[in-house]
Amino acid sequence: TKLLDLGGGRGGLIELIHGGVGFAAALDPDLLSLREHRLPALPRACGLADSIPCPADTFDLVMAIWLIEHLAEPERVFEEVRRVLKPGGRFVFLTPNALYPLVMANRLSQFAPAIQRRLIPRLYARSEADTFAVRYRANTGKRLRAGCERVGFNLELRFVGDPTYTAFNESLFKLSAFLETFIPNESKIHIIGVAVKK
Repeated sequence: TKLLDLGGGRGGLIELIHGGVGFAAALDPDLLSLREHRLPALPRACGLADSIPCPADTFDLVMAIWLIEHLAEPERVFEEVRRVLKPGGRFVFLTPNALYPLVMANRLSQFAPAIQRRLIPRLYARSEADTFAVRYRANTGKRLRAGCERVGFNLELRFVGDPTYTAFNESLFKLSAFLETFIPNESKIHIIGVAVKK
């Protein structure tokens, strides 16, 4: 398997799976992150997902973990991913759902970016430099299906609840787990997609 990690930054899921594939590479627009990648031998390129510097039909699998929410033109990225995938290749992604109540509140708040910059390093042990602007331009089941199908993918989506997302202590976990039971399936916090190139 030839694998491309879009938004590969400093690492992540690729650190766990790179040894199980024939070839793995990462693409990210943040050069500093790529320089600090936790797999220094991994081939890396600095660039945007809407202009992947690889020939057509190169990869069997392209993955994008926590990337789609940041894209200015998601459909353009979907077209580019499809271009670099071999026929039958898969585009696997994980992204937040714009219909999840907490995400909706976050998007509506004018103070959200300032709050995120302060809270994320404390709550998620991530540096402020790794907190990027979010756009949520494709982050619903309906938009993902339409965008992927328009460019020539067959798409399967799963919506996954996660009561640990805001559970910073036992009481909050119990409250989150209780509230999770009232959230409709297509509004669950995480969207996992598997898009297959036709």
